Amino acid sequence: MDSVLADAKDRMIKALASLEKDFSHLRTGRASTALLDGIKVDYYGTPTPIDQIASVSTPDSRTITIQPWDRGAFGLVEKAIMKSDLGLTPVNDGKLIRIGLPPLTEDRRKELVKVAKKYAEEAKVACRNVRRDANDSFKKKQKDKSLSEDDARKGENEVQKLTDSFVAKIDQSLAKKEKEIMEI
Repeated sequence: MDSVLADAKDRMIKALASLEKDFSHLRTGRASTALLDGIKVDYYGTPTPIDQIASVSTPDSRTITIQPWDRGAFGLVEKAIMKSDLGLTPVNDGKLIRIGLPPLTEDRRKELVKVAKKYAEEAKVACRNVRRDANDSFKKKQKDKSLSEDDARKGENEVQKLTDSFVAKIDQSLAKKEKEIMEI
């Protein structure tokens, strides 16, 4: 029973971590280097993350700067950012690539909140799937007579408590992200 609960908890922790990663890619009112995490540069024929060929920083809340270590990578980094679906325009001054983040419009903020809610719902579904798998495991062990009916029921109750706590954490995370997005 303990191994099933430990596995369920581990999988729910991973679902929450995945949600946090998805949230980090959503643009809020302030600049974040995480916005560029998903962008790959075709560097000598190999798709390479920007942070592996350049130093990325946020000097202020509305600007991201990228300083490639190789002079030949400037154009490649610019092209990769332009191709991405972020809608950002890089400005190259020869030493740095600057990306100015325009303030978000009200409509764009609402769209981002919808996307955040979709990510949160996907995480909740993942937690519910973990709960279902754990409960199926308890039922199977009960049929095999390796677990009593009372222990199986106790295990199902523990999994339900675990699921409820992770759904609450997901809701808290969503509320925090919503507040961040809607903040002007």
